Amino acid sequence: MINKSATEMAAALKAGEISSVELTQAHLDQITKVDSEVHAFLYVDNEGALSQARAIDEKRKSGVDLPPLAGVPLALKDVMTQKGVPTTCGSKMLEGWRPPYDSTVVTRLKENGVVILGKTNMDEFAMGSSTENSAYGPTHNPWDLTRIPGGSGGGSSAALAAFEAPLAIGTDTGGSIRQPAAVTGTVGVKPTYGGVSRYGLVAFSSSLDQAGPCARTVLDAAYLHEAIGGYDKLDSTSINAPVPPVVAAAKDGNVKGMKIGVIKELQGDGYQPGVLKLFNESLELLAQQGAEIVEVSCKYFDYALAAYYLIAPSECSSNLARFDAMRYGMRVGSGSAEDVMNLTRQAGFGREVKRRIILGTYALSSGYYDAYYGSAQKVRTLISRDFENAFKLADVLVSPTAPTTAFKIGEKANDPIAMYLNDIATIPTNLAGIGGMSLPSGLAEEDGLPAGFQIMAPAMQDDRMYKVGSALEAALVSKWGQPILASAPKLGAK
Repeated sequence: MINKSATEMAAALKAGEISSVELTQAHLDQITKVDSEVHAFLYVDNEGALSQARAIDEKRKSGVDLPPLAGVPLALKDVMTQKGVPTTCGSKMLEGWRPPYDSTVVTRLKENGVVILGKTNMDEFAMGSSTENSAYGPTHNPWDLTRIPGGSGGGSSAALAAFEAPLAIGTDTGGSIRQPAAVTGTVGVKPTYGGVSRYGLVAFSSSLDQAGPCARTVLDAAYLHEAIGGYDKLDSTSINAPVPPVVAAAKDGNVKGMKIGVIKELQGDGYQPGVLKLFNESLELLAQQGAEIVEVSCKYFDYALAAYYLIAPSECSSNLARFDAMRYGMRVGSGSAEDVMNLTRQAGFGREVKRRIILGTYALSSGYYDAYYGSAQKVRTLISRDFENAFKLADVLVSPTAPTTAFKIGEKANDPIAMYLNDIATIPTNLAGIGGMSLPSGLAEEDGLPAGFQIMAPAMQDDRMYKVGSALEAALVSKWGQPILASAPKLGAK
């Protein structure tokens, strides 16, 4: 049963073929079996998960009408607060902290009867593209344990690919849902900014952070999206509008007459040939289903990476100032408040977090604010206009999700610029606040590892990318004869 989709699991639960306790225990057993190799989880809530599952089973027996995903297990990225459950953000700074409240995403998961298995590993405070920056050690890609599972949400994507959970929650600041999905052969969606509440999401970059669904199929992601999405008065950036009809769109999958815009700037030099080949084959499959393929140009996308790495560190510098050793989290040393703060931040933050705090503080400093942060915000506006103009020519925009397949752990650890380039195709959507999805496009011929196909849609038109994603997924599964994850190496055989 753990190899099934979340939708199939939900159907089996509803039909009484399996109980939520049995399904939850099966996933807890898989975690016990393989997670010593994968390290997807930082905390497994055995007792809490089984308690949630028992409660759902009792409701189902009593004849209560339950939501679609009730009783289905899920892995939660360790950047979302869950009352009484350790929340570390992959950092020593918050080691052992148990929040006194639930994030809105967790509240909605509980309302929908989703069983939360535990907290997944991540780059510290979501800063990274490989999940190598966790204070608790890297997560390994289930396709090849010597490679990265993407970042910063590598724990969530690896849990899906290792069949430790059928659903997961990730957060995406510059690609941290979509890029891990691409390199693990899973589906990841960054909803429109404000479409899913950020209340209880430990902030990295407040104008960019967005929680979203991670799954093994487009339809599973759609059901999870509808469960967690919608307006929240606790989040001042939340959009007061209904969730787009993403489940209906995923079930539809009809792209006949739709215009698919291929972004000229997000392909070519720096992209692995096998990744581009799979991308072009996917375009052909969409064309065969009646979609019209057009090329669009977004000239300011060339400046997106530079703008992002000024805006995000600047906001990180501000947000992480709260970790001052006075109110919560780690505390080191004694003496004056300044001494304790210095010692604590030195010991509690990792190398990448310190790098970004320093960069952001510099960019915001007097005399440099307009030259750096102000200029980056102007570029952000130009990128948003590029999207607006492109969407006049196409219903959705597409590109490879990441320029390469998963690289070796440690390969880029000492080259920050090379690491940052992994997000070159995903960053523009965060800067513009629109939706983006990654789904598997196949296995690259060079190394047999998964590559991703990215779909972007206008703000609050997230249903468009589910419609296109569903059509492409069906065509690819038909072409392969099975879902891509059926080709993944099996872990834990020993």
